[in-house]
Amino acid sequence: MKNILTFLFVFTATLALAQEKSNLELIDIFDMEYVSDPQISPDGSKIVYIRNSKDVMTDKNLSNLWIINFDGSNNRPLTTGNHNNVSPRWSRDGKKLVYRSNGEDSKTKLYMMWLDTKESVPLTNTPQAPSNVSWSYDNRHLAFTMFVPENHESIVKLPQKPEGAKWNDPPKYIDDMTYRADGAGYLKSGHNQIFILSTDGGTPRQLTSSQNNHGGPVWSKDNSSLYFSANLHKNKEFEPANSEIYKLEVKSGKIDTLTNRFGPDDGITLSPDGKKIAYTGFDDTFQGYQVSKLYLMNADGTKVQELSKDFDRDVQNVQWAADGKGLYFQYDDKGDTKIGSITLNGKVSTITENLGGLSLGRPYNQAEFTVSRNGKFTYTLGGTTHPSDLGTHYKGNDNRLTHLNDDLFSFRNVAEVEELWWESSFDQRKIQGWIVKPPNFDASKKYPMILEIHGGPFTSYGSVFSAEVQAYAAAGYVVLYTNPRGSTSYGQEFGNLIHHDYPNHDYDDLMSGVDALLAKGYVDDKNLFVTGGSGGGVLSAWIVGKTDRFKAAVVAKPVINWYSFVLYSDNPGFFYKYWFPNKPWENPENYLKRSPISLVGNVTTPTMLLTGEEDYRTPIAESEQYYAALKLQKVETAMVRIPGASHGIANRPSNLIAKIASVLAWFDKYKDK
Repeated sequence: MKNILTFLFVFTATLALAQEKSNLELIDIFDMEYVSDPQISPDGSKIVYIRNSKDVMTDKNLSNLWIINFDGSNNRPLTTGNHNNVSPRWSRDGKKLVYRSNGEDSKTKLYMMWLDTKESVPLTNTPQAPSNVSWSYDNRHLAFTMFVPENHESIVKLPQKPEGAKWNDPPKYIDDMTYRADGAGYLKSGHNQIFILSTDGGTPRQLTSSQNNHGGPVWSKDNSSLYFSANLHKNKEFEPANSEIYKLEVKSGKIDTLTNRFGPDDGITLSPDGKKIAYTGFDDTFQGYQVSKLYLMNADGTKVQELSKDFDRDVQNVQWAADGKGLYFQYDDKGDTKIGSITLNGKVSTITENLGGLSLGRPYNQAEFTVSRNGKFTYTLGGTTHPSDLGTHYKGNDNRLTHLNDDLFSFRNVAEVEELWWESSFDQRKIQGWIVKPPNFDASKKYPMILEIHGGPFTSYGSVFSAEVQAYAAAGYVVLYTNPRGSTSYGQEFGNLIHHDYPNHDYDDLMSGVDALLAKGYVDDKNLFVTGGSGGGVLSAWIVGKTDRFKAAVVAKPVINWYSFVLYSDNPGFFYKYWFPNKPWENPENYLKRSPISLVGNVTTPTMLLTGEEDYRTPIAESEQYYAALKLQKVETAMVRIPGASHGIANRPSNLIAKIASVLAWFDKYKDK
């Protein structure tokens, strides 16, 4: 009996310990998984999705393909190993799958898998990786894009070096306006061209050869032509958003132009009968934010009509209904991503909501969905308590098929997220935000607060999971993240309140949000902190130049000087034209007036600068300018440089951890204990 009692005591105590949760730790980021790119089979019976994970030993983001029945049964892997297997696409008959993988020799190739045997073979062995793959309707060919290098002759001619001499590498001769890209570095000479390939394998056939980048091809119903989007205009460097839709005859190589309005035309999808093309775009007026509309035209480019003229939200990821009488799309609305439907008369209705979860770092609205021929949907299911899982929708019913992080969250706390609305002190507009409370929150206590500001500026936060925000809450901070004016998902008028006026009254929106949170009584007004990245870095620097109410700030990957940014970023042809009324030297006063560097003389707040050393969107020179200026002003400051990181700092798991650890270290240094 004694032994039995001892066993029961130990078992009960062990169970109690197992059920007691602790707060998230930064190392837990390596254990977080999420679903992306769910692809439903044509008959709606199965779903292939990407299961994304991280390797703590190699600091890599990994991905494998999994397959599951629509009812949630028989969930199993199609690929395994510490590789990247991505972009699964079903054949039209649902019997095969193509995908990209670097699993064989670390070189990304295009593979085909037979679903009955799970046998998989590489179709390509090209130096560059294929992308944007599309199946022909007879399942006999694939079309895709692939980068084709080009010789770029230098006018700099060096003398012949003596045999055995060790000279430096020859100088790099650059004459393109866009010569580097964030995340890609200095660009190689060449363009994305369109190819086709037999599903029996062999040599890909190149169909285009112009000195332009070509978008993902879409097959015509009779398999004789491909539709694609591209900017083939001679002035493409100066009008980077002006793309058209083209038709390419596979046999002859002849290209016909189907659209001709000024603005972007892309997002092509062909109707089930092959007679119509739906696509997205807008008439470009050089506004900072322009809502993406849905258009319909005949397959020959005639009878263009705007379907979504009365719908004031961005139309994305358009897919036809099987009967050809309407289309499905996703859109962001007040911080929530939804699937909508639209009739050919332009009537919009909502199918389902709560999509998201693809942005593991910060709570951005990012999601994906696909639909089968019989009206079954699969999507990335978002929520504030977990990264994206796999969701389904059919005949009004939604189901969650995966719980990838239940193992982690069985012993780690997840902070509670609460929606908050307030009126801006500037014009009483309604502004939306979210409060994230520390685990085991006690409203009778006073907590330090972090204001976390999104980038863009034309993007939006939402009711989705964020490892970064959760880490701040786990460290004992109440976090406020918001969608001030200029944010998307509230319509074109709201987004363009900052057109040629950023930063300005978005500052009032943010400060009003802080005041609304303070009014709840559980935030210590002597322990306020502020941070944000990219556009949020701009606003963080702007804030400390306007007020000293924050104890410390972390300004991440900011623009500090708009004059230098426009000329030093990776897309000068875009930024000066859409974000400013003139070139920098034509109106330097306007550039300076909107630059945080103009307010540096007011700053007294201890401020950290944080940027990736290979950031070509908001280059680290912006942070270096502000760092030097703050030092000259004798403001307490520090600079954190993330080695090897681009603008998307979290390109490696350890980079995201390093960013969060840096922010917390700086705030903890100045927080009242």
